Amino acid sequence: MTGADLGEGLGERATLVQFSTAFCQPCRATRRILADVSALVPGVSHVEIDAESRLDLVRRLGIMRTPTVLVLDAAGAVVRRASGQPRKADVLAAVADALPPG
Repeated sequence: MTGADLGEGLGERATLVQFSTAFCQPCRATRRILADVSALVPGVSHVEIDAESRLDLVRRLGIMRTPTVLVLDAAGAVVRRASGQPRKADVLAAVADALPPG
């Protein structure tokens, strides 16, 4: 994925992409978790995408429910994908997998 796909730039080291909808209760909690992780880990950004307004991406990526979270590496490759509200520890572990060694 590219910054153009997301509507904003990729994170320097990793990007957390959240697909949400307006009436999705778990999406709100997911937003807080991902914002916390992106604040904790330098070079990681969080991008939230309204699934209803980006049906092109939803179809291309096979998003079936919200929230769905994609963890992208610095090049924009999807390294992890999960549906439902994640646990903060799981997000941190997924981000660690996406970061370059060193």
